[in-house]
Amino acid sequence: MYDIDSDKRLHNYKDADILKRLMHYAKPFVPAFVLTFFLMFISVAMALLEPFIIGLSIDSLTGTFTLISLPWLLAIFVASILLSAGFEYLQTMILQKTGQSIVYNIREEVFTHVETQDIEYFNKIATGKLVTRVANDTNTLNEMYTSVIVNVFKNLFTIVGILGAMYILNARLATLILGITPFIVVFSFVFRRFSRKAYRMVRANMSRVNGFLAEHLSGMKLVQIFNKEPEKHHEFDEKNQELRRSELRELLVFAIYRPTMYMLFMVSTIIIFFYGGLQVVAGTITVGVLVSFYNYLRRFFEPIQQLAEQFNIVQSAFASSERIFAILDAKPVVVDQPGAIELEDVKGAIEFKNVWFQYKEDEWVLKNVSFKVQAKESVAFVGATGAGKTTILALLTRNYDIQHGQILLDGIDITTIKIGSLRSFVGQMLQDVFMFSGSIRSNITLRDDSITDEEVKEACRYVNADKFVEKLPNQYDERVRERGNNYSAGQRQLISFARTLVHKPSIMILDEATANIDTETEELIQDSLKKMMNIGTMLIVAHRLSTIQHVDQIIVLQQGEILEKCSHQDLLKQKGHYYYLYKLQYEES
Repeated sequence: MYDIDSDKRLHNYKDADILKRLMHYAKPFVPAFVLTFFLMFISVAMALLEPFIIGLSIDSLTGTFTLISLPWLLAIFVASILLSAGFEYLQTMILQKTGQSIVYNIREEVFTHVETQDIEYFNKIATGKLVTRVANDTNTLNEMYTSVIVNVFKNLFTIVGILGAMYILNARLATLILGITPFIVVFSFVFRRFSRKAYRMVRANMSRVNGFLAEHLSGMKLVQIFNKEPEKHHEFDEKNQELRRSELRELLVFAIYRPTMYMLFMVSTIIIFFYGGLQVVAGTITVGVLVSFYNYLRRFFEPIQQLAEQFNIVQSAFASSERIFAILDAKPVVVDQPGAIELEDVKGAIEFKNVWFQYKEDEWVLKNVSFKVQAKESVAFVGATGAGKTTILALLTRNYDIQHGQILLDGIDITTIKIGSLRSFVGQMLQDVFMFSGSIRSNITLRDDSITDEEVKEACRYVNADKFVEKLPNQYDERVRERGNNYSAGQRQLISFARTLVHKPSIMILDEATANIDTETEELIQDSLKKMMNIGTMLIVAHRLSTIQHVDQIIVLQQGEILEKCSHQDLLKQKGHYYYLYKLQYEES
């Protein structure tokens, strides 16, 4: 399986490139960030006044400072606190709203991009990993936009402001404190290196756990049937242990960094009180200046520690960004060609001309397949498992592109048609009917408001779905649980028929749509199929040959090649491969 968490792929992203792309999402919100920066500067300026006012107040009490009375100092102090808090509140509210808007846009872009991927992409990537990208990883970015972008500048501005205030109070003490800065830079650089690696491992292991959960919760019925709970618990425990170990490594990195920074703070405090105390005794500075200097020192380390925490958030955001961009940079293989056309109408004539196709290199699934289907003709494909029946249907809707040959729709090469336009004229009814949570009505209309209630009821009557829907307490508004598990396989199939019919397709595809259906429901489905054959071209894959006797043409496939193609009666007269399959099923029944 293709691994979007592989280190080789993720290491292709440089920090500068990631930051540039993240800033691109913030570009529409520049006015909000400018206002936030303005509020931040005022808030920081007010906060920087507080230690200075405290020092003046102490000197006022000791009688060494008498220019301003103590009540006025207290009034200025309270005003600075209130102004700082008020601007902080406004800044936080603007940032949170802006961050949520940015993450909303990113989440929309990721989901929209995932929708454009081809089927092969979803076959290779675990659903749980994609869920982690769209939900968890995008949410991680919110903290970066709300806690980092502005606050990094706020903390840098605070550090510069504090250093300036220190030099104004006492240049010698400020120079001593500045001598500790290189140690802070070294420890931060080492921390950065290890924290990035730790965060990357946490996100990768979290994605693997989510992928395992999504897969096995969906398949829990099978796990219980085969009594594999202990084995699956062991597998989950291994992945969970890996996640736990990576999270502990992440905590260890930060647990070392924070005490190191605290140690540097305590060393700085000792230096301040030792040399500052000597200057107080010598009378070169006042007690108020020493107290102000200590408060500035304490505040000097606070933004540094916050920068470390914000760097923690940045590492988490960058690790998540790598995974998000890995999704966004994955381009679909099947895409619209330049100049692809929109179809206005489709009659339904289909032609395969010398088609060759392979999923894996040198393993041909279809070999030089050629056939024609006239408009509104019904054609069935039969053959052993792996003969290429379902592949033919998948190629018609360009779930995959062929390697050689040509597929024509009404004489037009399907590669010259826009994929969305092509698929809008094709309705598919599969063996495993997928139903969304909601109501029967929403599953038929797929939330298309242009489809009226009368059209829904008419489609259900046409395919015999009304016979059970109108007996339900809420009829068409009856609730559908996840995957439609509160309805039988036959009922889900009839709803899928109505869903296909109400969208008015020109071509209908049935891939084992009558398999695993009880006899009573099969009769309803067979009656529906006969009616639907009159609507447009119908392509059917069926193992039960009794269900396709009335189609216009039957194409018999074996190992990717066409053996026979004719009507049911003519194929029986030929006594070839189809005759053998039919006789075998007849004897079994």
